[in-house]
Amino acid sequence: MAFLNRHRSALNGAASAITLTICGAVSPVQAQESVALDPVTVLATKTEEKAIDSLSAVTVLQQSDIQRIGPRRVEDLFVMVPGVWTQERADTPESSINIRGMQDFGRVAVVVDGARQNFQHSGHNANGTFLLDPELLSSVDIVRGPVANVYGSGAIGGVASFRTKDVDDILRPGERWGGQVRNTINSNPGYPVSSAFAAVRATPNVEAIAGGSYRTGGDYKDGNGDTIVNTGFDLTSGLAKLTVRPADGHQVKLSGITENSTFKTGQFNGQPGTTPETVYDTKLKTDIVSARWTYSRPDDRLFDFDGNVYWTQTVQDQTKAQGNASPITGAVGDHRRFSIDTVGFDLHNTSRFDTGAVRHALTYGGDLFRDKVENVDPTGAGAILTPNGQRSVGGAFTQWKMNYASWLEFIGALRYDNYRLDGGGSSASGDHLSPKTTLGLTPWQGITFYGTYAEGYRAPAVIETLVSGAHPPFAAGFANLFTFVPNPNLKPETGRTKEIGVNLKFDNLLRQGDAFRAKADVFRNDVEDYIDLATYGPKFCYIAGLPVAFCPAGLVSPYSFAQYRNIARARLEGVELEASYDAGDWFAQIAGQHMTGKDVDLDMPLASVPPDKLTLGFGMRFFDRKVTTMVRWVGVADKKASDIPDRNGDGTPDATPTGGYGLVNLYFGYEQSRDTQISLSIDNVFDRYYVPYLAEAANTSFAGPGIGFKGGVTIRFGDSFFKSSSKG
Repeated sequence: MAFLNRHRSALNGAASAITLTICGAVSPVQAQESVALDPVTVLATKTEEKAIDSLSAVTVLQQSDIQRIGPRRVEDLFVMVPGVWTQERADTPESSINIRGMQDFGRVAVVVDGARQNFQHSGHNANGTFLLDPELLSSVDIVRGPVANVYGSGAIGGVASFRTKDVDDILRPGERWGGQVRNTINSNPGYPVSSAFAAVRATPNVEAIAGGSYRTGGDYKDGNGDTIVNTGFDLTSGLAKLTVRPADGHQVKLSGITENSTFKTGQFNGQPGTTPETVYDTKLKTDIVSARWTYSRPDDRLFDFDGNVYWTQTVQDQTKAQGNASPITGAVGDHRRFSIDTVGFDLHNTSRFDTGAVRHALTYGGDLFRDKVENVDPTGAGAILTPNGQRSVGGAFTQWKMNYASWLEFIGALRYDNYRLDGGGSSASGDHLSPKTTLGLTPWQGITFYGTYAEGYRAPAVIETLVSGAHPPFAAGFANLFTFVPNPNLKPETGRTKEIGVNLKFDNLLRQGDAFRAKADVFRNDVEDYIDLATYGPKFCYIAGLPVAFCPAGLVSPYSFAQYRNIARARLEGVELEASYDAGDWFAQIAGQHMTGKDVDLDMPLASVPPDKLTLGFGMRFFDRKVTTMVRWVGVADKKASDIPDRNGDGTPDATPTGGYGLVNLYFGYEQSRDTQISLSIDNVFDRYYVPYLAEAANTSFAGPGIGFKGGVTIRFGDSFFKSSSKG
């Protein structure tokens, strides 16, 4: 009842907000098969398992899910994923993921084809963003909580793993060559998206794929009809992969990804539609290169090997295009540059053996990445807020997974982490052992209960440790706003999560061929030495030399210094649910979350905790299941000022409160054949005005897009298509 009460404003505001989705369906035989197929993941334990069987809060988005959503940005993908929020700044295409109230500085590990994305740019935005074109994606795996500590250091909030398209996403079994072309247009903002991919199987042991996409668009309008300035962007992307199988069981994959975006980003000094105070012409570029070697054979139980080496570079070039000269932002024409190079590797092996009726899987390995941050801002504050430095983070782990019959599963893991950070004449280092224990019981077929205790360890980031120097004044003749103080003694964060969950899996429940799947969990994450920006020191007047007593209203600084410090104890807890039922001719979905978070010592809420969210969906398939209709409603609760901290005590919450809302999206599609799909959709059908929580910068909160129409055509072709056509 409390959960429903918190959502009452969103429910009332969206009484008529119903999402109707018609997506390109499959043939009757394929549709029946799809009911029984469950997505597979390796993210939680590095061993292959069905997502519904994983003893963790894991969600897998497949290609069909991505196509139904038709995302403009990566953030759009997580509408049906509980426990996941995004801090979205509308005037940049960058993305930032929040899992269970944890975000920024690598608390959520974001990986693309196994390569870490560690770009950070401190300012009026999230401290940890990445650029990724949804057109490149094949699937997404999300693990909530530090249960995937075998994956790598720092992920005390969770892991988001993105896999880009590969040969099997384009070619069907038996095809030697083929391609896919997709074109989409959106009315709000008006922009086209075009993508093309070509794949070839030169021999059974050599295959390749190449392709990319291009999109361009202007500023969108919110539900009130106001244009949100500088929300348009251009994005080009490309990928190429070569796969070679030199021997039985061995596979080597070389891949490269490049993404380039140009846009204007500006901070508003008033309501939407007013002139931006400062505007930057921005170019953002991300390159990823990786090489992966895997070995796996059914008859070899001793070795099941996976090794990956990678390099990621993200560079953001900005030139001030508009605004008054300022010591913070420089003058018009001034240039600044933010860049990070990340190199790393990740390797592990699984050995399997049996002792009587007990099956064992022993997984062991290690990983390491090194960040090199190089920023230049000769006339502004960019290099002060985002200092240069280097950080190396590595670790090793071992995991024992034991299964007895079909009713008992035990997972025990231990990870060792080590880090070193250098820059600005300071250095820091540390290490930690993080255990994990999970016990799963299946007393009745289809019902699995599990309990987990898992620790996660996050080393401080370069910004948190080394940021130093006076924050320049907002205009000439005024005093510095405050002074950043470095903290080389900053302790790493340690998250200790307790989680209880249940997995439900039933086939042929109400009718032959149907499938019901559900995952629900309750969690508590106690984070010791949680790192947050603290402000302190006496008040002073921004007018240099003028005492506070004579300072005009609005020109008094509430503090003199700012420093990243450890909070002794932070606690985040909540409940998550996701469920689906598919009977072939119709299907339904539900997903929801409720969570809280606070600084335990000060009994103060944490600003990063997202509002409650509830999503409902219902769909039907018609005409031999070539047309599918789906109804989806998304309700988001309000975020009150009492739910947001006021750390400097000035009476203003650290984030802007937001009201509850409900949204509607309509999606219509038709699969003319296995190779041609046509789709039409309407986003925010009732043109609701809404502001997502944490969608803000400086003095501006960015309202979300109003009503928008989308249409698209996807055509796939291959040599089997032409062979069948010639026979016809």
